[in-house]
Amino acid sequence: MSFGSEFKEFALKGNVMDLAVGVIIGGAFGKIVDSLVGDLIMPIVGKIFGGLDFSNYFFPLAGQTAATLAEAKKAGAVFAYGSFITIAINFIILAFIIFLMVKQMNRLKREAPPAPPAPPAPTPEDVVLLREIRDSLNRGSKSP
Repeated sequence: MSFGSEFKEFALKGNVMDLAVGVIIGGAFGKIVDSLVGDLIMPIVGKIFGGLDFSNYFFPLAGQTAATLAEAKKAGAVFAYGSFITIAINFIILAFIIFLMVKQMNRLKREAPPAPPAPPAPTPEDVVLLREIRDSLNRGSKSP
């Protein structure tokens, strides 16, 4: 089997296509969760804690004096713990949503009715012929 045909067989398998779709949807879903955390949740959390903006919480490591994280990063190394807090909250929300999805899928799998039993396999032709011969011999030995 050539390399090209082997790759084609691999790439066209259902599992690979399912994985590709999952990665694409996961990337889009990650962006939705990023927006949910950055645009909806963190502003509310910041408001609860007195108008704090976690994204601009950092310690300058190079002695720079900047008002925003972006400016500080341009001037040197920073310890951006506010950005880490935002990403950690993002992860917790994403992990919780995935947990709920897996839990729901497991519940649906348990509720699915069992598959009907497979029909019995047909009797092989040689076995049928041997039975006919046996029955014929039994009939012949019972006659007077």
